[in-house]
Amino acid sequence: MTSLPRLSLICATISLFLSGLDAAEPPQPYGAVPTPQQVDWQRMEYYGFIHLGLNTYTGNEWGYGNENPKLFNPVDFNADQIVKLFKQAGMKGIILTAKHHDGFCLWPTATTKHNITKATWKNGKGDLVKELADACKANGLKFGTYISPWDRNHKEYGKEGYLKDYYGQIRELLSGKYGNIFEIWFDGANGGDGWYGGAKTTRKIPQDYYNFPAIINMIRGLQPNCIIWGAGHVGDARWGGSERGHVGYPHWATEDTDKPGNAAHGVPHGNRWVPAEGDTSIRSGWFWHERYNNSVKTPEHLLDVWINSVGRGANLILNVPPDKQGLIYPSDAQALLGFKKLRDKLYSKDFALGAKGKATNTRGNDKRFSPASLFDNDIETYWTTDDGNNTPSVEITLPHKATFDIVRLREQIRLGQRVESFRVDAWENGTWKQIIDGKTIGNQVMLPTAAPVTTDKLRLTITSSPAVPCISEFSLLLRPVSLPQPSITRQGDTVTIDAKTTGIIRFTTDGSQPTSQSPIFKEPISLPNGGIVSARVFDTEGNSGPDATTRFGISKKDWKVISATAGASPEMAIDDKPSTFWHTHENTGEKNPPQSITVDMGKAHAISAFSYLPRQDNCTHGMTDRYIFEVSPDNKHWKKVAEGEFSNLRANPIEQIVPISNLKTKVRYFRFTGTRALDKNHISAAEISLFAK
Repeated sequence: MTSLPRLSLICATISLFLSGLDAAEPPQPYGAVPTPQQVDWQRMEYYGFIHLGLNTYTGNEWGYGNENPKLFNPVDFNADQIVKLFKQAGMKGIILTAKHHDGFCLWPTATTKHNITKATWKNGKGDLVKELADACKANGLKFGTYISPWDRNHKEYGKEGYLKDYYGQIRELLSGKYGNIFEIWFDGANGGDGWYGGAKTTRKIPQDYYNFPAIINMIRGLQPNCIIWGAGHVGDARWGGSERGHVGYPHWATEDTDKPGNAAHGVPHGNRWVPAEGDTSIRSGWFWHERYNNSVKTPEHLLDVWINSVGRGANLILNVPPDKQGLIYPSDAQALLGFKKLRDKLYSKDFALGAKGKATNTRGNDKRFSPASLFDNDIETYWTTDDGNNTPSVEITLPHKATFDIVRLREQIRLGQRVESFRVDAWENGTWKQIIDGKTIGNQVMLPTAAPVTTDKLRLTITSSPAVPCISEFSLLLRPVSLPQPSITRQGDTVTIDAKTTGIIRFTTDGSQPTSQSPIFKEPISLPNGGIVSARVFDTEGNSGPDATTRFGISKKDWKVISATAGASPEMAIDDKPSTFWHTHENTGEKNPPQSITVDMGKAHAISAFSYLPRQDNCTHGMTDRYIFEVSPDNKHWKKVAEGEFSNLRANPIEQIVPISNLKTKVRYFRFTGTRALDKNHISAAEISLFAK
């Protein structure tokens, strides 16, 4: 006779077996899908970039290749301190520019003499790559490296001889000495003029010069889990489309081998999974330059970058460059940690956690695929439907009425990116009101509502998908409220500070940060000789908003254009309006470089620098990347005080400030000459400014 306990066990086993027969099978993957390494990489979301090299000491962004390695001497560099700061800021890894375009290597390489063994730092005995890699390992961060394919120092660049050394550099960094490499960067800036071992020439390369397929095979053998960024459209990850950190929306993690698409948006349903990375620097420029100490992005600005990169399905790599001493500049560190606090506030409450969902369809009525998976804070579980039911909806009841202004969704990307469009409605005043008209989802999407929404009931509807949707998360967030950042503008001598606020605007003009004791802005400030104006809004309780800082040159009130070699409206280059610009593309056609503009400042000034602001309309036509700058006391005797290159304008069209250190006399006139255009055959300039000593 069978005992009751044993009978119960047998019945339970049979019941479990029978229920397993009715369990639904997961959907088949759709289209291109990520590798496990790509999934792990995308879930990192956020990591740091470090640009440190000879450019830090020369003031350049792109070194020419003839810089003296002895300049490199970050005497206070402490890898452990930097890594701990980045970890405190919430970063999951660090990528170091082990070699930039100037060819200077931050490790003792056998491939070139232009390396750290020739540096003053540690008497040539240092290995900065090793110190940072070891610090990352000790602190639990992943380590990656950037090795520029372009080398303006190497005499064989553009020829077969360079490739042997370049491949050797990759092997040295990935062969184990520096541990596991989570990502390797191959920049897209390739070919052009350079020192090239003293040749001082321009070298162009064919599209297949580097043979990236061979490089990828080599990397796979050395570091199979390493994500390869760029690599001529055959790598694992791609550029996000701008150096503002933003990517486009709608946003696809896929590209197509036959037709590489827009980097910012990807290719809908492409045949390769190539997710994007948004890249930006915490300050103007990628290397530390003193002239940009007052251009550090605020935490609020960085949160915008986050929502427009990570919040669109991409990763974010944020550059925080050490200064000449090898330290993270205080204002950069402050912004970095302030950004972390804002993100913590944003994610501190997900109002959809624990919600109930009623779907129009659940795959096989299986609890594993029910809408409860949307609200369980588990990225691996997901709600999905029976095959053919591609446009379902789910009605959502929140645990409590909530106020939110960001809706966040995620797809189960292991099964591909499917959703082409969706809609979210909120129940308000007894009726459904659409609050989100969404497109793609992918790894994740964070979409702001037009205004804060208060409700306890919502509805998610998939409106277009070529396969059954697989939605892993539905979240409702409230963006942290902060006081506004002031706007600082100047016209003539007069500086105005404005902020739409009932708070108090306080300001400084000595380069310091405004405090609760700083002067209150009540009327426009006269600033004829230029200077640095900083402002911040304070409320009655002593709280303050983000700082705004603007550096102004000499007042343009009395400036006049006395000649221009070509172009309509040359005065637009000195009108204090960045949205306007002088250009030499006339109705009769383009006027080729060189083209010049000559200005009378009305009186003589002692100057320390000039700046060129490229056009700000997202068009690169006529942007000047080569220039000559001349000055004169009397419009008769002219002296050339600067000549050179504006680098990286295409991706990062910021104000280019050029110090002038060899001028001992005052000048009244200046002439700016554009000698080469980035695109097309004319010259343009949004603003040309001069700075007083």
